[in-house]
Amino acid sequence: MHEIIVNLHMHTRYSDGSGLHKDIAAAAFKAGVDAVIVTDHNILVQGFEGYYKDRNKKVLMLIGEEVHDQGRDPQKNHLLVFGANRELATFAENPQNLINQVREAGGICFLAHPDDPEAKAFNETDISWEDWSVQNYTGIELWNALSELKTVVPTKLHGAFYAFFPAFVAHQPIPNTLATWDELLATGNKVVAIGGSDAHALHMHMGPLHRVIFPYEFHFRSVNTHALLSGPLTGDVTSDRSLIYKAFAAGHCFVGYDMPAPTKGFRFSAQGKERTAVMGDEISAKNGVTLQIKLPAAAEIVLLKDGLPLKKWKNQQSSTHITAEPGVYRVEVYRRYLGKRRGWIYSNPIYVR
Repeated sequence: MHEIIVNLHMHTRYSDGSGLHKDIAAAAFKAGVDAVIVTDHNILVQGFEGYYKDRNKKVLMLIGEEVHDQGRDPQKNHLLVFGANRELATFAENPQNLINQVREAGGICFLAHPDDPEAKAFNETDISWEDWSVQNYTGIELWNALSELKTVVPTKLHGAFYAFFPAFVAHQPIPNTLATWDELLATGNKVVAIGGSDAHALHMHMGPLHRVIFPYEFHFRSVNTHALLSGPLTGDVTSDRSLIYKAFAAGHCFVGYDMPAPTKGFRFSAQGKERTAVMGDEISAKNGVTLQIKLPAAAEIVLLKDGLPLKKWKNQQSSTHITAEPGVYRVEVYRRYLGKRRGWIYSNPIYVR
């Protein structure tokens, strides 16, 4: 399979971001990602999707949308929509109907920032996902970098510190979001996890201080979604868009925090008697299954089954586990960065049936 790095969930001046699409492309060139997905609020911006080139570099920019009911107070239940190719904000009032419309349009969708707490010091309200009765969505945004920021800024002083030292913010997905994901997986449904930056490149003013909060380039070096494609990118926008969205829909992807060290090259697979499965796939438990984990560098590996730690390996670059027990198996990887143990990689599950 062909791995590419995708940074998704970001905003421009067409909603509440500060930059233009060309600014996002320039930041993507510097960060070295392969594709970005721009998701302005409640508007499907036309005319910017395609390949952007700079000397010998190129990046694919795709255009999605973050849809929510602007008449709701507070404005919760944000949905990331990819590949629908038409405006769906008019359906925002009813989240289930919105999801149904995405599916009818041939798109995929993810519940954005399931846990997004208030930040009183900055007058930011809680905009977590609330309607858990919905069905037939593709997955959830497991790690949202901006939501995590809201968990560590109880005062404006904290905000000023992280504005100048943003690398200290990221630790892992919000624990309740991880727990919710495992609960959703326990229902027997496939729920794909992605990681989003929620980049706005906001300008902060505090007296004489001025700073751009999390510039686009910083975000693109941080929480990314690594997609495993069925074939290489071709340079054709229509074909490559399909490759990426099919990988997301199948769960052939993982969330990588690329700031401490590159996560490219991570693999989680299962070898059965008759076939091999990758992240997002199902495989029969009959006659046993060998789970294989490979990292780009040695780190702490945690194999989970049905949401509970099953086995841990310290300072390993690869590991295996043989099982004949059905369950939902996924991997978390940790490493130390800036003096703390931080989440590095979060796989999508392999479903052993």
